[in-house]
Amino acid sequence: MARPNILIIMVDQLNGTLFPDGPADFLHAPHLRALAARSVRFANSYTASPLCAPARASFMSGQLPSRTRVYDNAAEFASDIPTYAHHLRSAGYHTSLSGKMHFVGPDQLHGFEERLTTDIYPADFGWTPDYRKPGERIDWWYHNLGSVTGAGIAEITNQLEYDDEVAYNATRKLYDLSRRQDERPWCLTVSFTHPHDPYVARRKFWDLYEDCPALDPTVPALSFEEMDAHSRRLLEACDYKAFDITAEQIRRARRGYFANISYIDEKVGEILDVLERTRMGEDTAILFVSDHGDMLGERGLWFKMCFFDGSARVPLMISAPGWQPGLIDQPVSTLDVTPTLAGLAGLDISAIAHWTDGEDLAQLLGGSKAHGPVLMEYAAEGSIAPLVAIRADRFKLTVCEKDPPLLFDLRADPHELSNLAGDPAHAETLDALLSQVHLRWNLSGFDAQIRESQARRWVVYPALRQGSYYPWDYQPLQKAAERYMRNHMDLNVLEENQRFPRGE
Repeated sequence: MARPNILIIMVDQLNGTLFPDGPADFLHAPHLRALAARSVRFANSYTASPLCAPARASFMSGQLPSRTRVYDNAAEFASDIPTYAHHLRSAGYHTSLSGKMHFVGPDQLHGFEERLTTDIYPADFGWTPDYRKPGERIDWWYHNLGSVTGAGIAEITNQLEYDDEVAYNATRKLYDLSRRQDERPWCLTVSFTHPHDPYVARRKFWDLYEDCPALDPTVPALSFEEMDAHSRRLLEACDYKAFDITAEQIRRARRGYFANISYIDEKVGEILDVLERTRMGEDTAILFVSDHGDMLGERGLWFKMCFFDGSARVPLMISAPGWQPGLIDQPVSTLDVTPTLAGLAGLDISAIAHWTDGEDLAQLLGGSKAHGPVLMEYAAEGSIAPLVAIRADRFKLTVCEKDPPLLFDLRADPHELSNLAGDPAHAETLDALLSQVHLRWNLSGFDAQIRESQARRWVVYPALRQGSYYPWDYQPLQKAAERYMRNHMDLNVLEENQRFPRGE
């Protein structure tokens, strides 16, 4: 069997609880719904880390942040860490990226042969947290609740401009690939920044949700005193005391978020339409995923940065040749993407097993194999020491050396309102999960690594801002002299080569 092409569509901050089996009924997402119908849907898929850069480095490498050392949104992703782009490229695939991947450091490719756009976020160390100053906000870049109070309508924004460009370049690349001037199979990653806040949407999508039944959170805001210690720190990191959030502002923020899911759906439709019209659809595996979720006001929390399902659970759907559509409830991880892609491409997965903490999801298709425990880490803004979590079967345990543990039975308590860590009836479950945590993590050593990384960057970044400044941000290569018709080309050959299909 010929190796399939691979199309990866990644979105940003899409809450996985809204994809219990494809898009929730209230979402206007016909293209994603159609993709779900032909895909294997992983209903309980979790991010490796609920923040952009750590999540994406883990997604690309199949390694937890404690291995990638991408602890936060300003930690360098080292060039010597293998990614799925490296593995596929070594196996003879053409690899390209249109859109966001939030790589920090001078290497802005990490195995991709080409990037079609720049990134939307900076590539330097400027967003480094500081564990030496617990509770101190770094105001110029920390999230605040202005995204909630400012929710509404706009026809163009920073993020809309970016995603319009991402989609345009992705479709243009698919047309180029269809003309087969490169005979290799290809892997194209298309990575959007929506529905990430701010919750601002174009009117045509905003209007779809005027009577939406899901504009109010399922779990009302908890009082500050009722919250766990990490949730309190997140509220303080978001400067919650400076905002008086009203019920109507919450509804508008959620409406803008849902509207931007519909915006993304339209872009996905455009890409899949070109894939089909260029006759590559049958030979292409399609993977749809998000980096992490968004709490969307549930229990009073917004954005990500925690292990509650709204933040940590993500949609994951795979449509691939030979895969029968269906729903898999077993908890899985974005760490599984790299070995799964390797399997789809016909690579020897055992040869890359050392380089990934994930599992090949193809093993779950027959229902005979169980996935191991799902692991997560978080060590960025709003934390004062690393947090780790383990999802095993129906239970999820969160551990931090600074806080009491949180244990939830997600089958009986899907909204995570009853912490069982102090319940004698669940002491055996707690002990078993804690033993797994201590087997996998040295939390004090992990904390020391993070602090050293932060301290190094707090020396390097100010130094690099002095004198001549050379940015690491990616500059897309545009060879205008090689596009369209130029006089070093044969017009007859050019016109024939650039046409697809030919002879019709």
